[in-house]
Amino acid sequence: MIQIGSHRLQSQVLLAPMAGVSDKPFRMLCRTQGAALTTSEMVLIQKHLLNTKKSQHRLDFKGELAPISIQIAGSEAKELSLSAQKAVEYGADIVDINMGCPAKKVCNKAAGSALMQNEILVKDILNAVVKSVSVPVTLKIRTGWDKNNKNAPKIAQIAQDMGVKMLSIHGRTKADKYQVKAEYDTIAEVVSQVEIPVIANGDITSAKKAKRVLDNTNASGVMIGRATQGNPWIIKEIDYYLKMNQPIKPIAFALKKQIALHHIQQIYQFYGDWLGVRIARKHILWYLQHFKNKPLNCFAKISKISISKKQYQCFKDCINEFD
Repeated sequence: MIQIGSHRLQSQVLLAPMAGVSDKPFRMLCRTQGAALTTSEMVLIQKHLLNTKKSQHRLDFKGELAPISIQIAGSEAKELSLSAQKAVEYGADIVDINMGCPAKKVCNKAAGSALMQNEILVKDILNAVVKSVSVPVTLKIRTGWDKNNKNAPKIAQIAQDMGVKMLSIHGRTKADKYQVKAEYDTIAEVVSQVEIPVIANGDITSAKKAKRVLDNTNASGVMIGRATQGNPWIIKEIDYYLKMNQPIKPIAFALKKQIALHHIQQIYQFYGDWLGVRIARKHILWYLQHFKNKPLNCFAKISKISISKKQYQCFKDCINEFD
């Protein structure tokens, strides 16, 4: 199993931090499906932002199972050190540093995967953050910043030398964004060169694919991102397959329906009706895309409704049609 400092994970399946997706309701759901670790959405822990509704929601971990992993972002060592300390105040058992986000608005601020272009700065940041907190620090990166500059092996060695306890690698470069297939050879190269746990991420969409990636890379675990959207039970499917070396029995539609409805209820409860309905809509559409024999008019029905109780009832009516 995966060891992160004093934390021993009970599964090889982790949920990826995803902006606008891996919020508290979704993290708690994915833990019930067997995710060993669920990392928060990337958060900027800055004084002038702490009182905003977005920050308050992103830094609410009450009731979640340990270990709590909070992902921070920034472009300077001092800034990230202070963010790490604040993350611990908000309950972090693990602090994760984002050096993998390819989003333009993040990279334009020299944060996220843009940091991989400056290995000296990466070293300074990791050294400062690790020294600033008593909890384990983890790092998420990409394979490099473009196909000619895949420096993940060098960044990984720096991370290990600076005291980082786990490394997650998305199998694409910054330049790739999400537009090409993920590759795992670079991840395998990193695994062969460092002793800390390395987690493989990118295009892992089934239990068999997860097993192939682990076999080919010798990574310690897999991190699942977009494949969980509307399909959180994929975590249970992967976890079971890796532990038992055989597929889990198909999850009953009635259980999937129950999971989806409870998740939408939790979104409304956490965010309130006004914001909840806007956040719930994308999850509802993702769920509908994964349900078989879906009525084609379900999408139109849901997308036009803006009152949470009506939207929830419409969703319930739609999935009842699948029985």
